[in-house]
Amino acid sequence: MHIVDSHFHWWPRPFFEDLCRRTGFPRAVVNDLGGYTYRRRADGAGDIRSWAAWYDLDEQFAHMDGLGHQVDVVSSIGPFSVYFSELEPAHGRDEAMKWNEHMAGAQRAYPGRFWGSAAVPLADTQVALDVLEHAVGTLGLIGVNLPGSIGSDPNIDAPRLEPFYARLAELGVPAFLHPTDAIFADMLSGYGGALHLSLGRVIEVSVAASRLVLSGIMERHPGLKLVLSHTGGALPYQSGRMDKNTKNARLPQPASTYLRRMHTDTVSPHSAGMRFAIEYYGIDNVMYGTDYPCWDPATCLALLDELDLPDEDRTKLFRTNAVRILGLAGADDRR
Repeated sequence: MHIVDSHFHWWPRPFFEDLCRRTGFPRAVVNDLGGYTYRRRADGAGDIRSWAAWYDLDEQFAHMDGLGHQVDVVSSIGPFSVYFSELEPAHGRDEAMKWNEHMAGAQRAYPGRFWGSAAVPLADTQVALDVLEHAVGTLGLIGVNLPGSIGSDPNIDAPRLEPFYARLAELGVPAFLHPTDAIFADMLSGYGGALHLSLGRVIEVSVAASRLVLSGIMERHPGLKLVLSHTGGALPYQSGRMDKNTKNARLPQPASTYLRRMHTDTVSPHSAGMRFAIEYYGIDNVMYGTDYPCWDPATCLALLDELDLPDEDRTKLFRTNAVRILGLAGADDRR
């Protein structure tokens, strides 16, 4: 089967080599895993450890080829997306454009097999707009990464960002919403990171998406194309509670109306969770995604096989939904 992995991570090694040369925080250091540890603060809170598999795109493709399928990938940043919004605006712009050039280079090197998405710093609205235009209009990247927070500020629904969301909706490119480790890492510390990794990231993406609903941003910009990581976090399972308790937000429609307009992936190591995401969002709004190299694609494929989906739904889930939702130019040339 020819499939598209909609939740895949490749990080350019030269970018992190430069980050290791920074003094103070944030910065990166070489670790013993063949990768780097992003040091957000001196106390270690919000550190992000990566390993060798994040950095070699040819080896990543070789791993995908070993699955017995032709796999194309859509690369998003993941939790590191917080970095660009924690810098001074001019520095954040320069770093985001450097990252985006790396993504565009990989997209040119692997046409029709690799699609890159852009870093966008959100600390300054005009900078965000400038980087957005450059990433999509000049570099041809297929979407942007929306961090769950602007550094330590959880308010990605800040009124000043209205022009950014308006332009994003106008362009019709997807925004990949992913948690950042900047909000709940302190609150949910301990247990070797188990509590935060299990629940903190799920909570953050759920809160961030809820802010875009309750603020009216999803209502005012119906063209906003939001892709939630990790099967939408807690939102599908708490949809009824959202409708019951969000009346004070004075939305024209129940909160679930806007949630069901969003898209998501299959990153849930639990076949029942995958099934419920498909039932909640609808088969047309869910895309195969593995979070590789954070999760094993073979396990994801095995769990999806347990769902025993009809062939038509499998085709949508594994390929055609991603081509349509994400606007993957050249995808059909590789059938």
